[in-house]
Amino acid sequence: MSRLLVVSNRLPVTVSAAQGEAIVTPSMGGLSTGLRGPFERSQGLWIGWPGDLSKLGDAARASALKELQALRTLPVELTADELRQYYEEFANGVLWPVFHYLLDRIPVHSGGWEMYRRVNAKFAAAVAAQYRPGDTIWVHDYQLLLLPGMLREQLPDARIGFFLHIPFPASEVFRMLPWREDVLRGMLGADLIGFHTPSYARNFASAVVRLLGHEPVVDELNVAGRKVRFRAFPMGIDTETFTAKVEPSDESFRPRPGEHLLLGVDRLDYTKGIRRRLSAVERVLQRRPDLRGKLRMLQIAVPSREKVTAYQDYRRRVEEMVGAINGRCSTLTDAPIHYMYRGFPQEQLIELYRAASVMLVTPTRDGMNLVAKEFAAARTDGDGVLVLSEFAGAAEEMPEALQVNPFDVDGMAQAIEQAIDMAEGERRSRMAGLRARVLRFDVHKWAEDFLAALTDVELGAPALPTPPLAAGEVAEAARAAALAGRRVVLLLDYDGTLVPIAPRPELAAPDRELLRLLEELSIKTCLSVHVLSGRPWQDVERWLGGLRINLHAEHGLYSRIDGHWRARGAAPEDLREKVLATLERVSANTPGSHVELKAAGLAWHYRLAEREQGAHQARELRLHLRELLVGTPLEVLTGDKVVEVRPRGVHKGLIAHEILRPGDLVIAVGDDRTDEDMFAAAPEGAFTVKVGLGATAARSRVHDVAGTRGLLRALAERL
Repeated sequence: MSRLLVVSNRLPVTVSAAQGEAIVTPSMGGLSTGLRGPFERSQGLWIGWPGDLSKLGDAARASALKELQALRTLPVELTADELRQYYEEFANGVLWPVFHYLLDRIPVHSGGWEMYRRVNAKFAAAVAAQYRPGDTIWVHDYQLLLLPGMLREQLPDARIGFFLHIPFPASEVFRMLPWREDVLRGMLGADLIGFHTPSYARNFASAVVRLLGHEPVVDELNVAGRKVRFRAFPMGIDTETFTAKVEPSDESFRPRPGEHLLLGVDRLDYTKGIRRRLSAVERVLQRRPDLRGKLRMLQIAVPSREKVTAYQDYRRRVEEMVGAINGRCSTLTDAPIHYMYRGFPQEQLIELYRAASVMLVTPTRDGMNLVAKEFAAARTDGDGVLVLSEFAGAAEEMPEALQVNPFDVDGMAQAIEQAIDMAEGERRSRMAGLRARVLRFDVHKWAEDFLAALTDVELGAPALPTPPLAAGEVAEAARAAALAGRRVVLLLDYDGTLVPIAPRPELAAPDRELLRLLEELSIKTCLSVHVLSGRPWQDVERWLGGLRINLHAEHGLYSRIDGHWRARGAAPEDLREKVLATLERVSANTPGSHVELKAAGLAWHYRLAEREQGAHQARELRLHLRELLVGTPLEVLTGDKVVEVRPRGVHKGLIAHEILRPGDLVIAVGDDRTDEDMFAAAPEGAFTVKVGLGATAARSRVHDVAGTRGLLRALAERL
């Protein structure tokens, strides 16, 4: 298999200093566990920050770097200033609250963006230096959102995956981020983008449509000629660890006969809903006096980002709340809330999971929350109840849990009471469903599924980039052909090729420069000029009818050769009326869109519509029209922000076949999907030119309309 390069903010090991010596400690995280198999099998390399090495002496530092190299890890060292601005101020101070919908926590002055960009570039340089052709690169999480795009620029043929381990917010929230387009372009550098849930993937697609205008087809986007897939890969846990037998270490936390133990295990983070959870427990004790002395909650708060002011404030408020509740609800012999601000060894956590009557996992927003899955896996006895926030990613996979709205304290209190009072049969039935799913879809399957999908994206050789047009060489070839007595045929699309795309049809009239260029070309006896437009023939005649060139309208349905317009077909009037009624109804429901009436065809334009609504309406309209027009002489054509209906079988390629003769030198220029028929009909040796970005069969490319006009000027000068 290809070598796997894993890139994450932190390495799967941490380097620390103790008495002048370097200590390298392995991580117990789910990511390192899940990737261990493919990482080892591929003899991979893990790239990330190792921790602060600045406190190590030269000898200890050299020892640490040697050990890291032996573990096939490559440290990306960060200065204290880089870490503060990139990690604390921007990644955790801006991105974390935005992606978790906590808009009140976004600072007024959002610093750190420039440093975030620079550190992502630092990671990109480290990866590019290690990359070998055939390697698979897998980038992880919100600290490195720009990295896939940076790697794509440096390694255009690399296979790149990206996985986001936190939620992707609704587009209305994501759009509040000032650097939103840069973030999306960074993510779109990947070939495959993974999320924990389908809803996060849908939110991402919505943001891409609204902000960048790329319209997805199911789970795929076309970005600058590349296919980018995005979908959900729900992360699991290492089930073998949590189903293993553990030796009892401390009996003091086990519930006494008749006592109910509630358990919460969280990083001390404001997204985890700890304060609201504590309020719900107090509400239960207030409503159920019979539970006082029989209900005990153990809240483990694992220290997190202790240097960040917002986390210091949150810790203080949680601890004040614990004290206040215990002051109000304690009995002479016991306090209802037992709060521990520290981490626990995994073996002890498993013991706690197995001892708890009810597990409370109630974040206000969480990408997945593996604690819920750990609890289910650990319950080898088949008992216990999980109370789970509907805003945790895990909720989409765990319907058997008692799902709650963490903002509804009364609702959470009711769920806790329901869990306490639940009959054993129901408890075991619910837990059986939870365990079956958790045990089947573990972290190893998550990693395998993502890497398999990433491999599928890259099946076959990557498409070669379309080279830029050399206008001078084309003009010289045309000159040589003319001198040899060959006819030079120039096939030109109109909108987006000769003139910029206009928001309204009436704004697409040619300017003086274009008319002068076409006039110069029209008098070249060796040159046959054809303009092929999707516009109605009346517009084409009004704009270009004074020139001695050949004109084609409605994608070839109408042609003017030798000065006379002729039609190749017509739409049945009754069917046309049905289509028109449909288009007008969609247009009325889509502000910014409009219907264009043509002699035989019809078009619905949505360039000025809100992007997501326009894309959605276009998809629905295409499906409806294709169903409506089955077996009729009309067909649906998709263009750039337009859906057209035209007589079946009429397209620009048909025109090319009709007008070309053996021996012609053909130069064809176009910008959208309707022009691909023209490129396909061009003979061997033709010069086919794509205007702008996007996948194409054309052999060369120009950036915009100015590039097309540069070609026309070169032809006018040399023929």
